[in-house]
Order: sequence, then structure tokens, then C-alpha cells
Amino acid sequence: MTAIKVRDAATLLGVSDDTIRRWLASGELEPGGGEAVATVDGVGLAELARRRSRVPDDDGTGVLRSARNRFTGLVTELIVDTVMAQVTLQCGPFEVTSLMSAEAARELQLEPGVVATAVVKATTVIVERPDPNK
Repeated sequence: MTAIKVRDAATLLGVSDDTIRRWLASGELEPGGGEAVATVDGVGLAELARRRSRVPDDDGTGVLRSARNRFTGLVTELIVDTVMAQVTLQCGPFEVTSLMSAEAARELQLEPGVVATAVVKATTVIVERPDPNK
């Protein structure tokens, strides 16, 4: 069983430490192993994260999409030249940068402070984790 510290669990779910403790007290989450530091069960945390995940709102177009990774946030930076644009969004704790044509950026009326959604369909996703043996 993987035990995750309460503070880390809170960061992963975007909630406060107190919320994790309330979920532990109510039985919504199971405690981790006999650690000196308060922990939660990693499998239970993953199940809770999946249950709490928000399905993107239907945009009314009736279009089905294969891309499942949608990150809504604020445009924080826009660099445009004559051909290309670099658009950076702050999506919660994550920064997402997109390269697109300058024409597309103009058509979308992108500028800092605008709410936008980055839709990602990646053929390569690299997964990392800390070495559990260190």
C-alpha cells in the first residue's frame, strides 16, 4: 500500500490539509500505514480524485472529441510575431504553453487575462516518479 502524506494529498487534489483530515475523519478517505506522520492510502486517494474530477461542460456544438486532457486557465503571456504566437496559460498550479499561428491567436482574441482552455492530445506522455528506493 502506498501511503501519501496529508500535505501532499492536499496539494495533489487542490484542497487544504484540513479538508483531507475531514475526509479521513468522515471515512471518505482511509488512513495510510502506521507512519509517524499522518498519511492517506494512495489507492483510496486516487479513487477519490477520479470521483471528484470534473467532466468538461458540453459546449453545445454536439461535437465528440478524442482529446480528454483539457486545462482551463488564464492567459498570462502572449508573444506574437508575423507568423507564430506563443501563448502561456496558468491552469491552477500548472503552466501550459502553446505554439500556434499568429492568425489563430488573433482570431481567438487571446491576450493576458483572457480565460481559455488548452486541449491536449499527446502521442507521447512521459511519466516520472521519485525513486522509492532512495
